[in-house]
Parts: sequence; structure tokens; C-alpha cells
Amino acid sequence: MIIKKIAKKFVFKLLTFSLKIASKEQGLTDLKLKLEKINPDLSGQYTSFKIEGDYLINKVYSQHAFQVTLAQEAISLLDNKKRESFSIVDIGDSSGTHLQYLTNLEKGITRAISVNLDSEAVKKIQKRGFEAIESRAELLHKHPDFKGRTDIFLSFEMVEHLLDPISFLHEMSVKSKCDFFVVTVPYQNSSRVGMHQIRNCTYSNSPFNAEVTHIFEFSPNDWDLIFKFSGWRVVKRVNYTQYPKNKLNPFSLLKYVWRKLDFDGFYGVILEKDDSVSGYYQNW
Repeated sequence: MIIKKIAKKFVFKLLTFSLKIASKEQGLTDLKLKLEKINPDLSGQYTSFKIEGDYLINKVYSQHAFQVTLAQEAISLLDNKKRESFSIVDIGDSSGTHLQYLTNLEKGITRAISVNLDSEAVKKIQKRGFEAIESRAELLHKHPDFKGRTDIFLSFEMVEHLLDPISFLHEMSVKSKCDFFVVTVPYQNSSRVGMHQIRNCTYSNSPFNAEVTHIFEFSPNDWDLIFKFSGWRVVKRVNYTQYPKNKLNPFSLLKYVWRKLDFDGFYGVILEKDDSVSGYYQNW
């Protein structure tokens, strides 16, 4: 038992080093430090579990830096007039953290709204001073407070939690107005069904919710097909890894550990509406 604890502690120390090296290699270190200053406490990031300890804190800040970088790139794609005054909607936001980051880092955000199906998450977001809509992502287009218009939609590690991500993406394509949609998902080499509580028999006949449940974990190529099919075109795609991409770095070998314990990293895209494929499908 003691040996197992020591081994586990050693592995997570290695993974923490891996995150730091990977962040530096992928140009995220400076932004990561800025995010830590803007929001120094991540403990309330999620409703179902607490972010604490060196490993998890480093992991989440690195992930956030990747997500915020992609959001900033989408903002930079807005034309000059819109960049002076634009709105963002974060679908699946658990605490208002990303809105806090972006409103501190970017000028011109006139309206920032979060969406979550969890009433506790909505309360946390409102407590931070942001607007929040309590709704399932799939039903957002029907919500009376949703006007369907924003300049940029954000969705960070949310669509893999949906029962029907294709219908959601298509509804957002045809029933909203936006310039860009920023989406990030876990990076998975080969597509699979998630449901890890069932796969690993860890649910122990206890309730589990959407926040901790992945339904579909697709590869980047399969996500790209889904985006195209549901009415979107990929403007930019980025793979963020939680280990160094440089194969000469010995820490790059930790990719096998990451795949076993978590994910290689995350896949992010900036999407723009394009119905050149979805318009031909007759059974929406």
C-alpha cells in the first residue's frame, strides 16, 4: 500500500512536469501566468468535484490557456468594426471563469453570457456578475432568454457530454446568428463511446450527472466530419498535448501514461457556418 502511494505520487509529479514543459513548448506559459492572476482560485471550477493539488491546478490552468488562446484567435478574426463591440456566449460554462478571463484580457466585450443546465453552476456565474441562462445546450435555441444572436459562441469540453451532439450543432447552425463558434474537446486517437463510469464499473449504483459523463469521444477527423455534416466549416484547428510534442524530449514518452490515465490533450477548432453539406441532408 505504501509503495503504491509513493509510486502514484511520483507519477503525478512526472505528469505535472510534463504539463509545464508542454505549456512552454506550445507557447502557453505567459498566458497561463496571466490567467492565474486573473483567477487565483480554481477550487470552485466545477460543481461535482474540487480542483486542488499541484497536478490538477497545473492541468486545468494549462487547459484554460489553450482554450483562451483559441477564443482570442476567434476574436482577432472579427472585422475591425465588430472588434470594437462584440458579444460572447459560453455554452456549458461551469463557473464563469472563462468569461472572467476574456473580459479582463480583451477590449470590446459588451455582453458576456453563460449557459448551463446545472442551477448551482448558474448561481456561481451570476455571483461573478455575468448573465447566465439555465438550459440544456440541446434546447438552448428554444429558451425564451436566448435571442439567438451573438458574435462568438464558445463551448469548452462540452459537446462530448451531450446525448445528441449532431442535433445540437445543427440547431446552432440554423437557429442562431454568429460569426464564429469555438469548440474544444478531448483529443482521442480513435473514436469511442465514453461512459467511463459504466466501462470501469465505478458508478457503484450511485447517480452520476452530465458534468462527469462523456458520451462520445471522437477523434479529430470524426469531429471534423460531424462539424461539416451539421452545418459548419473548420476555419482553424489546433491540437494541444499535455506532453511535449518534440519526440527528442524524454517527457514525450509520457503520452502513453496520459492516454491511460486521461487524454493526450485537447482538440480545438474555430468554426464558421457553412451549409454546403448539411443543406443536402433531407431528414433534419
